[in-house]
Amino acid sequence: MQANWNYPTSIRVGEQRLSELGACCAGLNMRNPLLVTDPGLADLPILEQALAACASEGLNCSVFSEVQPNPTGTNVEQGVSAFKDGGHDGVIAFGGGSALDAGKAIALMAGQKISIWDLEDIGDNWTRADTDGIAPVVAVPTTAGTGSEVGRVSVILDEVHQVKRLIFHPDIVPAIVILDPVVTVGLPPLLTAATGMDALSHSLEAWCSPAYHPMAEGIATEGIRLVREYLPTAVADGTNLEARTQMLVASTSGATAFQRGLGAMHALSHPLGALYNAHHGTLNAVLMPYVLVENRKVIEERITRLARSIGIADPGFPSFLDWVLELRETLNIPATLEALGIDDSQAEKIGTMAEVDPSSGTNPILFSADEYRSIFLKALKGDLG
Repeated sequence: MQANWNYPTSIRVGEQRLSELGACCAGLNMRNPLLVTDPGLADLPILEQALAACASEGLNCSVFSEVQPNPTGTNVEQGVSAFKDGGHDGVIAFGGGSALDAGKAIALMAGQKISIWDLEDIGDNWTRADTDGIAPVVAVPTTAGTGSEVGRVSVILDEVHQVKRLIFHPDIVPAIVILDPVVTVGLPPLLTAATGMDALSHSLEAWCSPAYHPMAEGIATEGIRLVREYLPTAVADGTNLEARTQMLVASTSGATAFQRGLGAMHALSHPLGALYNAHHGTLNAVLMPYVLVENRKVIEERITRLARSIGIADPGFPSFLDWVLELRETLNIPATLEALGIDDSQAEKIGTMAEVDPSSGTNPILFSADEYRSIFLKALKGDLG
């Protein structure tokens, strides 16, 4: 299957479309792009294929791979230095959510004279940026989870304050996205599961958000259906290109849908990722049922409607929750935060950080810091109530 879409940006879907990378860059007037990736991909054959696709168009492409699993402000600074030192004219963001977020942030900051923290997603901070200084981006996701390839935000860790900050500008949405399932085939089952559950969390929190955005609701529903139908297959058989394709689409759908907002899963996973350096998708997967239960009194009717739409038997909140729990078990994802090496030593701080996290503003219930602390402790020990 191959397709070209132009929503929410130019997207090329299908097998072997990585071969078009050089032509995509050239079409954006890049002659000397900086390819931003992570150390785990730097020496793999798939990266060599990406570089070969650039070379075939006569492009001079360099690689920056100093990106941590939770990318930091330092990573971005180093990437900007590499961009400037190499005289680069664009960015190829190649990898999972961390590499995509870092690549977009590097492209944003390449021509700025202000700090990256001045562009945190608060009020109209984004208007401080010099739009002429933002480099064009081509994104190639190698995981199906974050959907960062169609996002206007980069999640970057402020190491000084140990806080994940959302860096926003509407012009950092990559100009071209390549969704090639072949580049995701090597992703191990556990990471396939965790990133797939991240995609589910995006669509699910968008669906539960109280914000008014009917188009996002429709996209969220289809994103959830795709996860239900294809994630178990992608985990069980990583070479199944149909499942891999549909999970990439589910991931992109989730990030498109969450223009409607996120919620308490992300409000908690952001501080937990910052404080414990835990995998973002795994955190959302563990937190998911606990947040659903805490939100139940205001989302029950919506969840019943969603369960009916995606084909769950005897649709209702209990059956939907059972599906989430069964899916998590099938994918071998832990049931508690404790299983991820997280403890209760910073419970109060986590509650406070979650309450002020930007994602908390569109949770169906505006939880207090104490309520977030309570949800965290329940997820820590496995208390679904």
